[in-house]
Amino acid sequence: MTIPLDQGVARALGAIEHQTIDHVFFVACGGSLSIMHPAKFMLDQASASLASDVYNAAEFISRGPRRLGPNSLVVLCSMTGTTRETVAATQFAKKAGAMTVVLTTEGASPLAKAGDYVIEFEAPYTTGTPIDAKNSNYARIYQLVLGLARHFDGNDQMDLLLSSLEALQPAIDRAHERFAPLFADFAPRFAGKNTIYTMASGASYGAAYSFSICVLMEMQWINSQAIHANEFFHGPFEVLDKEAAFVLFKGFDSTRPLEERAEGFLQRFGAAENIMVLDAKNLDLQGIASEFRGNLVPLIFFDTLWRFAYKIADLRDHEMLEGRRYMKKLSDY
Repeated sequence: MTIPLDQGVARALGAIEHQTIDHVFFVACGGSLSIMHPAKFMLDQASASLASDVYNAAEFISRGPRRLGPNSLVVLCSMTGTTRETVAATQFAKKAGAMTVVLTTEGASPLAKAGDYVIEFEAPYTTGTPIDAKNSNYARIYQLVLGLARHFDGNDQMDLLLSSLEALQPAIDRAHERFAPLFADFAPRFAGKNTIYTMASGASYGAAYSFSICVLMEMQWINSQAIHANEFFHGPFEVLDKEAAFVLFKGFDSTRPLEERAEGFLQRFGAAENIMVLDAKNLDLQGIASEFRGNLVPLIFFDTLWRFAYKIADLRDHEMLEGRRYMKKLSDY
C-alpha cells in the first residue's frame, strides 16, 4: 500500500517547479536540527544537481552565507513553531530573496506565518499522544527531499518511499518488542552513569545527536556527547575505558562500515556491559524497501530509545519533561 504525498509537501514542490534553485539550506535548532542531517544525507545521495548545507538557525544568520539568495531554498523546522532563532532565520532568508519551506506541528505558529510554504507534521514526544510515523517530521522532510530529487534529477523513487513510510510504524512497533530485553538489561547500569556517549554516522548521526542533547542532557541531566563514528578515532577514543558508557547505532546506509569499525574498538578496549549497540540487522523491516532502510532506521532507533530513556528516568527517580529546569520554564535568555 502506498500513502499519498503529504498535501503541504505537494504545495511546496508545486511552487518549486517554477523556481530556479541551486542550493538548499537546512536550518533549525536542537531536536529539529537533528532531522536536517539525515535530510542532507538523502539529498546528497539522491541528487547531483543540488548542493546543500546544514546550519544552526542563529549561526545561519550570523554567518550570512554569500550563496544565500533568490536561487536558494531554505528548509526550516521547529516543532512548536515558536523557536525564535528559527523564526528569525526564516525572515532572514526571505529578505535575501530565498524561498522558504517550514515544518512545524502548529499551522498557526509564528514560524508558519513567517514561511512561504508550511508542512505540518505530528510529534508524540512532548504531547504524549501516539502517532503513526508516516506523519512524523522525518517522513515529511524525506518526501520534500525526494521530491526535489525527482524534479531536478529525474529520481523516480517517490512511490517506493511512500510505500516504505506506510510500513514504518509497524516496523517501529516490532522494534520495541525486539529491543525490550536489551533495554531491560542496560537500563539499571546506565541509570547510574554520569556520562553516556552516543555514536553513529551517516543518516543515523542526527538521531544520535538528538538523543544525546535533547534526552540525556536536557531531560536527564546526564553528561553526553554525540560522536561521529569516524571522528571517534581522531581524539574522542581517548575517553574509552572499562567504565565508559556508549550507545552505538549501527544503521543500514553506506556508512555502516564506519560504525562497525567503531564497535570493534569499543568492544576491544571498553566493557561489553557498558556498550549498548542498536543494530539494524536485528530488526524486522518488512515492507520497507531496501533503498530506504538506511534512511528510516534512525527514526526506529530514536523512537525506541524514548522507552529506554523512561526506564532510566524511573530508576533515577527523575521526571523527564516535567523535571527540566530551564527549557520551557524561562523566556529571558
